Amino acid sequence: MVGQGGERAKRLTRDERERRVLDTAAELFYARGVHEVGMDELVRATGLGKATVYRLYPTKAALVGAYLERLAASILEQIDTDIAAHDGDPEAAVRAILTAIADDLARPGFRGCAFNNASIEFDDPAHPARVAAREYRAALRDRLVALVGPERGAQLALIVDGMYTSAAHLGPDGPAASGLALAEALLRGARA
Repeated sequence: MVGQGGERAKRLTRDERERRVLDTAAELFYARGVHEVGMDELVRATGLGKATVYRLYPTKAALVGAYLERLAASILEQIDTDIAAHDGDPEAAVRAILTAIADDLARPGFRGCAFNNASIEFDDPAHPARVAAREYRAALRDRLVALVGPERGAQLALIVDGMYTSAAHLGPDGPAASGLALAEALLRGARA
């Protein structure tokens, strides 16, 4: 393959091709919604050939699932880092997690929870988007439960979901801004 200037273009590894496709999918799917982005548009945006993209992800459903699975792994890795950084202080770990969430809600271009946005477009509970969203939510809840116990962990998971939903519709300065204070009150109640 010859690029501009006559030099030979570097052949991408499979990992590089996968990363390019998933990066493109993440950008387009989050900005516009899964159903709004056709595979032809996505393929063009990657700069790769159609056959290359379809060899990596034979269906759009497989691509959507892979996009959400990669996002979940990234978020959970950061949460695990926050937990490890506050080893022995579960409340500090919860605060770090919720502060990161509040920062996410305030980032430019925020359109809500990527898992909600994608999974709500499909009614089949077995669709890869719904499976990835469910597995991510369960993993987040499990981490919160491990930190503060079953009841408070479940309540914190509900606060997180509420913060994302509220911020998507009313902005990060609306009711979502109360999420940290609500979580703090929940944690103080655990000490009482």
